[in-house]
Formats: sequence, structure tokens, C-alpha cells
Amino acid sequence: MSTAELLRAINSEDRTVPEAVATAIPKIEELVDRIVERVPRGGRVFYLGAGTSGRLGVVDASEIPPTYGVHDVFIGLMAGGDKAIRDAVEGAEDSRTGGWEDMLRYSPTENDILIGIAASGTTPYVVGAVETARQKGLLTGCVTCNEGSPLASVSEIPVVVVVGPEFVTGSTRMKAGTAQKLVLNMISTAAMIRLGHVRGSKMVDMRLSNAKLVDRGARMIMEETGLADYEYARRMLLSHGSVRAAVFFYQSQSSKA
Repeated sequence: MSTAELLRAINSEDRTVPEAVATAIPKIEELVDRIVERVPRGGRVFYLGAGTSGRLGVVDASEIPPTYGVHDVFIGLMAGGDKAIRDAVEGAEDSRTGGWEDMLRYSPTENDILIGIAASGTTPYVVGAVETARQKGLLTGCVTCNEGSPLASVSEIPVVVVVGPEFVTGSTRMKAGTAQKLVLNMISTAAMIRLGHVRGSKMVDMRLSNAKLVDRGARMIMEETGLADYEYARRMLLSHGSVRAAVFFYQSQSSKA
């Protein structure tokens, strides 16, 4: 195949993934609703996986603090630890007890949620952790691409997205990885919206970690309040630390006037 033929063929396969994800929305909805119930009681969402699946969980969890200003609510764990994010740790995913042992560092409680991520649904590190977590009273879910897998069977709320054979046989970083990323985006984004960290479509609790986000935040304040003075909006933002706090301050001051 020529390069153009390869790219068109890969793209053709990739276009089927959102349709496969759509069929799993009822289960994703159930999982999000249960997360929204538990987080206000101190619950945390643990993503746990190996290889590509683990990395996707770590990526999604790491984006929550800067995007929504929420810390230690979404936590990503992967077989082999942080070293495995860049380099494969041989054999780490084969330990059936390793996943739960990694969870124990966080003193899990019955308010917590464990979401196992494994394209095949057979990874011992993930299956063992989810099985133990369910026995301990945690809410358990999973994101897998294999119907009837061991992981789906031990999970209380299994999200199963069947994407079919990969363009490169067995390379689950492709369609399966794309499906997992889409599902994780949906879970975390919908949960944060439902928990009040978005106003309209605005990230009102985002962390002001660079000049771009400060600029974006100032413009959000102007849009929300009707202010025309960019510099005043920017100063308010930096003084109060978030779009939400700055808007609340401005509105409270305006109501007194």
C-alpha cells in the first residue's frame, strides 16, 4: 500500500470508533451518575490500567486539576508505576495482586470508585484489582473493548466498546486506545460539569498556570459580567485566583452599589 492508501485505510477504521462508543452511553451515564453521588462524600475516582490503557488513565486524571481546579479526585495508576509511563516495565501487568497493592497506598474507602481500563479485559493487574475492590465495597467500573471479558464480568458497571480488529493486528493503541480516550473524556468531563465546575461552557475553576489561561480567564470574566475593562478583569482574576471567585466578587459588589 502507498502512504496515501495506508492513511486513508487507518482513517476509515478510526471513523467507526465514535459510533461504537455511542452504543455504550447508557453504561457511561450510569457510571457518571454514581461518581457524582460519591465524590461529594469524599469519594475519589481511580483509573487503573497497564500499558497504553494505563497511560490513557494517567493522562485523563492529570488534566483534571489544571482544567477544573480539583485535586486528588481523579487519580491514575498503572502497572509498573510512573516509570512505566515512558518505558515498558516487563511483567508488571501480570501480577493479579499488584493493582490492589498500588491502591492501598491511597487508603481506599467504600466511597471510592475504581475504573479498570484494559482493551482485552484480561489483564491480571486490572482484573484482580477490580475484583478485590468490589469485594471491599468500592464502586467498580471498567472500560474495555472485549465483550464477555473477565474484567467486564467482575465490574459492577462495565463499559464495553467493541471496535473490532485493529488495522495492525493486536495494536490496541489504535482504535481501542481511541475508544478508551473518548470514554474517559466523557466520564471526567460529564462528572466535573455535574459537580458544578463548569459554568455555561466555561472552565470557571481552572488553574491559572500560564499567561494564556490568565488571558482566557480575564475574557471569561468580561463575558460573564459585561465588563469592558480587560485590565480590571485581569487584576480581579489574579487577586481572587479563579474566574468563579472573581465573578462572585464583582457581582456581590455590584449588588451593593
